[in-house]
Amino acid sequence: MKMRYFFVFTFFFALFSAQQNPYYHQYAKYKMDIDVNAQNFTYQGKQTLTYTNNSPDELKVVYFHLYWNAFKAGSMMDQRVQNQGKNGDSRLQINGISRLASIPKEEEGAQNIHFIKQNGKDLKFEVQETIMKVELNTPLKPNSSTTFTMEWDANIPQQIRRSGRNNREGIDMTMTQWYPKIAEYDYDGWATFDYVGREFHAPFSDYEVNIKIDKEYVIGAGGNLENPMEVKGYDANSTVKTDDKNKATWKWTAKNILDFAWAADRDYTVENFTVLDGPKVFYVYQKSEKTKLWEESKPYITKFFQLMNAAFGRYTYPTYAFIQGGDGGMEYGMCTMMLGNATSLEGLVGLMVHEGGHSWNQQILAYNESVRPWMDEGFTSYYDSYVMHQLFPPAKPVANPFVGSLNSYRNFVKRGIEEPAVWLGDHHDNGTAYSFASYVKGELFLVQLGYIMGEQNLSLVMKEFYNQWKLKHPTDRDFMHIAQKISEMDLKWFHHYWINTTKTIDYSVKNVKYESNSTTITLENKGSVPMPIDFSVLTKDKKVVNYQIPLNMTHTWKKKDIYGNFETLNYWPWTQKEYTFTIPFNKSQISALGIDFSGRLADVNMDDNLIEVK
Repeated sequence: MKMRYFFVFTFFFALFSAQQNPYYHQYAKYKMDIDVNAQNFTYQGKQTLTYTNNSPDELKVVYFHLYWNAFKAGSMMDQRVQNQGKNGDSRLQINGISRLASIPKEEEGAQNIHFIKQNGKDLKFEVQETIMKVELNTPLKPNSSTTFTMEWDANIPQQIRRSGRNNREGIDMTMTQWYPKIAEYDYDGWATFDYVGREFHAPFSDYEVNIKIDKEYVIGAGGNLENPMEVKGYDANSTVKTDDKNKATWKWTAKNILDFAWAADRDYTVENFTVLDGPKVFYVYQKSEKTKLWEESKPYITKFFQLMNAAFGRYTYPTYAFIQGGDGGMEYGMCTMMLGNATSLEGLVGLMVHEGGHSWNQQILAYNESVRPWMDEGFTSYYDSYVMHQLFPPAKPVANPFVGSLNSYRNFVKRGIEEPAVWLGDHHDNGTAYSFASYVKGELFLVQLGYIMGEQNLSLVMKEFYNQWKLKHPTDRDFMHIAQKISEMDLKWFHHYWINTTKTIDYSVKNVKYESNSTTITLENKGSVPMPIDFSVLTKDKKVVNYQIPLNMTHTWKKKDIYGNFETLNYWPWTQKEYTFTIPFNKSQISALGIDFSGRLADVNMDDNLIEVK
């Protein structure tokens, strides 16, 4: 009997302990030597990777990403584009025909692995499209490290999406997701999603990368250039140091980032400026009439970093590079690849702000964007609206910085093709639906939280989330834990409705009855997402009187908001369709009354929310 109790106790203790494991994340250290044949758009790679297993699990296999294997006819990316047709990413298809299907054989992407060894011993590996599975000779125990060595050669693909040769603005090489990159391992296992066009995930890593390339090239990268006096473009007094093949070696380092990306072109100009209490910013671009707005953008980008540091948390890394080299814009560690031929200053700065804003999400907070694209894209879009509203104030005043996103969402919902934000990034059926689920609904997730808990609380939430989870891999559960703790509200219901469903908010002013000394108002919930309601009255003497109708599911009511003081009324149970209350104003005293004067509520039909009293 005693032995039986012992086993029962041991089982439950083990179960409890398993649920209480502290946070961990894996770590990698890369050392690479790369020899580029610029004429043929190929390169040879050697890599030493020290990988540390901080998990409580013994690892018998590891996985690597070989992203460039996607850029060829018949690949999974090609198949996905063909299956989606005109509903797919417009950059990957023309009139529903996949651009990948017509890549010439000599311009296909390829990463050909010669060998991989663990501590000097050959390993068995299997390439499965863009994933390489490697069986370890010696299992990697918890809290231990091992060293992998490998060699490979690669063919730089035709520039279709993000990576590749000869992009449409004439950049020779955009080298993103260009090396065998070890996959992330966490509580959910290996993050081994096939690359079919969307986003990336990886462990935090240190990089030491030596790139040998023809001496006429200039390289822009996300990292620190260790030998600017030996290469072209970074110092007016440099003397290019070459080998017997007329190649210069660029020596780059970076610490604690998810990826090392670079681009190379013979016509790059390099400029830099330093942000007070921020990073040293590099512009790497082809200087011409088409890119003249880059110079004008510098004070705006300075202000961008300062606003972000103040509002959301200080940028962690020493440098950031804006590099002309993408097919739009794509963020990487300490840099972005982006199109540079801008037609408006606001458009150029907007692109820089979005991609730069990703550093706070995709890099520093490092969500698994394949699983939760709405956190990375949505939170970054929230930053966009917040910052751009200050950098380029609208010609006519608007209620809040997010009015444009709210109106876009309302118009999109009417199309009837919305897909839930909870879906995996690569598994959305419609490219536009993916964009709205990830960018717009992710942004409005924060806008609605600000409406529910008050903007002051949301600001505290954003800063505390950053402080607790920077340089880690948080999930939405970690964010919600902080949001609920600071607001003292139950917010799980809202997360579920907004992220896991396509249900919508729709409230209306159903009836107004005027009395001699008061007015009685009946509101109706015509939608399927319950919300607390901010209701306001504009009096004839131009005063705004605010009321808050709490939603019973939060259990704690909003205490303050930046849009004015308010009186809190009785709560509205979420099961109740109508709500009636009385205010101490008669008809002659009222100019207008309605729901949400702040304009933040994502109500899909605004026509019945406001009444002008005549």
